[in-house]
Amino acid sequence: MAVSVTLPALGESVTEGTVTRWLKAEGERVEADEPLLEVSTDKVDTEIPSPAAGVLASIKVAEDETVEVGAELAVIDDGTGAPAAAPAPAAEEVAPPAPEPAAAAQPSTEQEAPAPAPTPEAAAGGGSAEGTDVVLPALGESVTEGTVTRWLKQVGEEVAEDEPLLEVSTDKVDTEIPAPVAGVLLEITVGEDETAEVGAKLAVIGAPGAAPAAQASDEGAYVTPLVRKLAAENNVDLGSVKGTGVGGRIRKQDVLAAAEAAKAAAAAPAPAAAPAAAKKAPTLEASPLRGQTVKMPRIRKVIGDNMVKALHEQAQLSSVVEVDITRLMKLRAQAKDSFAAREGVKLSPMPFFVKAAAQALKAHPAVNARINVDEGTITYFDTESIGIAVDSEKGLMTPVIKHAGDLNIAGIAKATADLAGKVRANKITPDELSGATFTISNTGSRGALFDTIIVPPNQVAILGIGATVKRPAVIETEEGTVIGVRDMTYLTLSYDHRLVDGADAARYLTAVKAILEAGEFEVELGL
Repeated sequence: MAVSVTLPALGESVTEGTVTRWLKAEGERVEADEPLLEVSTDKVDTEIPSPAAGVLASIKVAEDETVEVGAELAVIDDGTGAPAAAPAPAAEEVAPPAPEPAAAAQPSTEQEAPAPAPTPEAAAGGGSAEGTDVVLPALGESVTEGTVTRWLKQVGEEVAEDEPLLEVSTDKVDTEIPAPVAGVLLEITVGEDETAEVGAKLAVIGAPGAAPAAQASDEGAYVTPLVRKLAAENNVDLGSVKGTGVGGRIRKQDVLAAAEAAKAAAAAPAPAAAPAAAKKAPTLEASPLRGQTVKMPRIRKVIGDNMVKALHEQAQLSSVVEVDITRLMKLRAQAKDSFAAREGVKLSPMPFFVKAAAQALKAHPAVNARINVDEGTITYFDTESIGIAVDSEKGLMTPVIKHAGDLNIAGIAKATADLAGKVRANKITPDELSGATFTISNTGSRGALFDTIIVPPNQVAILGIGATVKRPAVIETEEGTVIGVRDMTYLTLSYDHRLVDGADAARYLTAVKAILEAGEFEVELGL
């Protein structure tokens, strides 16, 4: 029986998706719930699992094509499962899918026939005398090369079939390359940060128990050519460098750090003359992107389109207040150890800001609203669902703490840690990225004092949290006015002036400031 694979609903406002990569090819066997393809929407990139076990009989939507929710993506034959029953893939109809690494484990006799591009069978390397070659597979129709960003295994380690072996970056996707067979990683032929063409040999895997070939004299550890070159240029003895990579592998950062440490030691004056809090300029490496023209990642295009849309449709401006959070930081320092033991998550300053922002929203509805332009109406929300901006390798994402106004500090801390973890692990769902009524962006997490943040579409305000710094400040006490060292931060509210006036913004910021400076969180922290 033929089973149709359709594009499922991926969130309340998601109406379409783009097929970014097929994980299976026509004629291949798939299991129920096994990832079948990857789809990108304007909110999230996600995998679509197979609804049934069987053979992928037909692919209806090619890579890079966009279809609406409910559209048929493929057909699975759940009958005999014989590959012969499935139609042969047609290159002129469907973009070549990403090869399935598991197929690469089987030695191939088809390599005798010339082929313009490596096939999954070719990826296995044909089982050379030394072992099975791991080659860079085809990763898309126009992808001709990839850069090894990280080896997840080192020479001499045991690997299981289909276990992630290394990470590769191309101009379209960052992906893991699995081991085609089980065994021992005998040799690495392309080091980290090196670029190879599709079909190039990356490594060799031998039979279980096999001994790796000798590759380096530095304590027997494999060292990439790039690392070895850097060590020679900086007069660094690799034998004295402690590696921070997987399994103690020496990475280029380790060599550069050792070189800087040697320079600092040579240049350091006698201990008596050295300043106690001396600082040195950071070592900045030139980015490999300099001089490059690359395709804009889809997530960056989506973020950009949304921001431009928001700026064009809203009358945006910002207001800033300065907040003394000395009391709050002292409470956090007192409670963080017991809080982590009791709640299972770290207590960062962020939950306090979310709590204060949500409390103030209840008294200032103009800041927690949506303008319905077509209807000429305003919706004042009766819940405080707060989006939190999270920086990830793919770009900025904003998961939502639903009903944050009903949560205590512990609940907010757990929700924040859970959502941020899912974003960075690429496991966030569309529903977890939708439904925000207000947004908070911690722009100070990287040291910025404040920022003029952009209000997201369908909201009227966003709160930015600046870096917390120690500064002398004027303090009013019962004994009079004094100057003391305080923990200070800036709060920025960007807002849509069509609904929120400057006075509204000031009143809201003043309310948040008062809650944070009072720091009345002892009960929630168990103090």
